[in-house]
Amino acid sequence: MTGESCPVAGLDADVLVVGAGPVGLMLAGELRLGGASVIVVDRLAEPTGESRAAQLNARTAELFDQRDLLRRFPELERVPTGHFGGLGLRVDHCAGHLPGFWKVPQSVTEAVLAERAVELGADLRREVELTGLRRCPGTGNVQADLAGGGALRAAYVVGCDGGASTVRRSAGIGFPGIAAERELLRADVAGIEVPDRRFERHEGGLAIANRRPDGVTRLMVHEFGVRPADRRSAPDFAEVADAWARVTGENVSGGTPLWVDSFDDRSHQAEVYRRDRVLLAGDAAHVQLPAGGQALNLGLADAVNLGWKLAAVVRGRAPEDVLDSYQAERLPEGARVLTNVRAQGLLLLGGPEVTAARAVFAEILAQPAAAGHVAEFVSGLAVRYPAAGGPPAGTALPRVELATGEGPTDTVALLRRARWLLLDMTGAPSGTARPYWADQVDHVLAKPQPGGVLDDIGAVLVRPDGHVAWCGDSLADPALAETARTWFARPSTHAQEEER
Repeated sequence: MTGESCPVAGLDADVLVVGAGPVGLMLAGELRLGGASVIVVDRLAEPTGESRAAQLNARTAELFDQRDLLRRFPELERVPTGHFGGLGLRVDHCAGHLPGFWKVPQSVTEAVLAERAVELGADLRREVELTGLRRCPGTGNVQADLAGGGALRAAYVVGCDGGASTVRRSAGIGFPGIAAERELLRADVAGIEVPDRRFERHEGGLAIANRRPDGVTRLMVHEFGVRPADRRSAPDFAEVADAWARVTGENVSGGTPLWVDSFDDRSHQAEVYRRDRVLLAGDAAHVQLPAGGQALNLGLADAVNLGWKLAAVVRGRAPEDVLDSYQAERLPEGARVLTNVRAQGLLLLGGPEVTAARAVFAEILAQPAAAGHVAEFVSGLAVRYPAAGGPPAGTALPRVELATGEGPTDTVALLRRARWLLLDMTGAPSGTARPYWADQVDHVLAKPQPGGVLDDIGAVLVRPDGHVAWCGDSLADPALAETARTWFARPSTHAQEEER
């Protein structure tokens, strides 16, 4: 990113989001809930309609519920099982109120998030292609140069523009990793009749088939020992049909392909998720084998983590170094997922040489404790962020029913506004002193239903993304004041109020 002068006067938006896929659209909605002005640009004239990812994990479902998004989906089918590298795994015994995997085409998720972002006031512009970025001296703002000669200026730019991210490249952020070694071909095909199969291993490869209610069958096929092709475009259907025939002995060449693509097991992660006023989320920050939908769900979690922080910074409610916590929290989580997926890729796509490892892993996953640990991870429920206090500090606050002065509610409903929540269960009368951060927090006096994680806890301070930033016995806890100093901008005129 160069430091040349910026000829465009003024800001077009607080934040420019590049990429109108699910991650960019989720981020746009979160930014708008936080009061930031947002422009979303995408080079495509319309959504692709492709459904690369077909499921939401339990944590994503919780985040959608937290934002009252679940009701927007025409239907969500919950399935109790998932897999780890093709080995069956129960995921419906995890903690939380929405355990399991939720089947929904990515195209539907994208449409729901686009509708919501626009309703909230995001400016969505299609057929707009970014060609480069430059820093505006003296202001720190960023100008995005566009194909055709236009430009947009924003205080911050977030790249949600995929594995080949122009934003990442323009910001000079490295993308190290491991090159692809294995490839799957994939197609949605009408007019064929083949048995459904789930991770069916043959002598020559792996075959997966799933017939949808509309009669379209999704095929995925991998040939053991075959190196990925050097592709500049999607494979043609004949290539898929030929590979399917070699692996299964079945002829699908007479079907009508609706969509064909391929994916491989490359594994790359950005060196940093933030460089000055440029940030990355989703596939722009990490690329991995899309095993079990973890790529989409990981990206959506990036968006929810970043959205409220960036909105608070641009609106002056938080110090700028709050943005450093985005990288501090999400880069390690991305690395954990990439490691997990890399292991799954070996088990799933390896040939006869992984048979022994698969047998050992199957025995391990037959143990409830081990299976529960893995299920929690692939469900997105194992995320812990730095926080003050004992459990449940750092974790996502589960759904807990509450009695309040305004009637019954629950913790999910209280987070719908995407604001900080101070859940006060001390029973102590409210004092007259108001800390400088009080206007940013919904202070709710409540009694939780017994038998939950809030038993024997006086109060919790919950972030807009649902993670507990502090918990303790008293609002006079010095750790609460220290937590506030981390997250909230402190006007000097209120310095004395904080000490009360």
